[in-house]
Amino acid sequence: MIKSSICEQIGIKYPIFQGGMARISDGALAAAVSEAGGLGIVSAASGDVNQVGAELDIARKLTDKPIGVNVMLRGENIEALAKLIAEKKPAVVTTGAGNPERYMDMWKAAGIKVIPVAASASFAKIFERAGADAVVAEGCESGGHVGELTTMALVPQVCDAVSIPVIAAGGIADGRGAAAAFMLGAQGIQIGTRFLVATECGAISRVYKEKVLKASDTSTIVTGKRLGHPVRSIKSPFSREYAKLEYTTISNDDLEQFAVGSLAAAVNGDEKKGCFLAGQIAGLVNKEQTCAEIIKEIFEEAETLLKGGAEWVR
Repeated sequence: MIKSSICEQIGIKYPIFQGGMARISDGALAAAVSEAGGLGIVSAASGDVNQVGAELDIARKLTDKPIGVNVMLRGENIEALAKLIAEKKPAVVTTGAGNPERYMDMWKAAGIKVIPVAASASFAKIFERAGADAVVAEGCESGGHVGELTTMALVPQVCDAVSIPVIAAGGIADGRGAAAAFMLGAQGIQIGTRFLVATECGAISRVYKEKVLKASDTSTIVTGKRLGHPVRSIKSPFSREYAKLEYTTISNDDLEQFAVGSLAAAVNGDEKKGCFLAGQIAGLVNKEQTCAEIIKEIFEEAETLLKGGAEWVR
């Protein structure tokens, strides 16, 4: 069985994190992933302290395995959320959109592992100096907010740049992607898109799941570059219109306003107004399974591939 230092560090069976997907990664999904041997992660992207606390409590009731929480450092109510996380004491907090150094001492005093998401080797080094326990190197193939570098280019450079464990993310949905990540030097993987169609992912509509299941390799689009925060989603009436507007004389404020409510619309199944976040690997996701089945399948395939690697060397 595949194990790595990240398994021992956090206390999980398999070196896999479930991505912290806004409006989707609730307590039920996180608990199912953790029960299956990975690290389930509750999203705090809503900024609603009471809601985040409730979802963490739900996860606690459903599993006694380690649970994580993901927080956007430039999001709403960040100070209150940071304190809530320290009080709830999840095993791990993953962070995005900034440097978690300001909250590091508080979280570490509570026994929480801090694992920021980095889109470049330079940011990974900054996070390591700040005291991060590990780092997620996320390539631009992922769904949601993306950087410039691909996972294939980013992961080995981050692994060379830091001495803490690296978790590879972006464009991984099966054992082949997992095996490749380990060969690039990663100690684990983070997956979001495939968990969108997990049986236990009940926070999204049937419309959303069908869009992922029917996606091809060219079904996603990146929008938001004009405003400095590019986002990858499945092509839809909303995303196509947004892409067109970026090349018009519309003001940035009006462009921002056009996107208001699009994530909620996607979750509710509004095909015209919804922004359906998903990674490029959606084209490889074509069946619904439980979280346990997903994780088992990924690592059984990865183990077979890694054991058979010698056939390529003569």
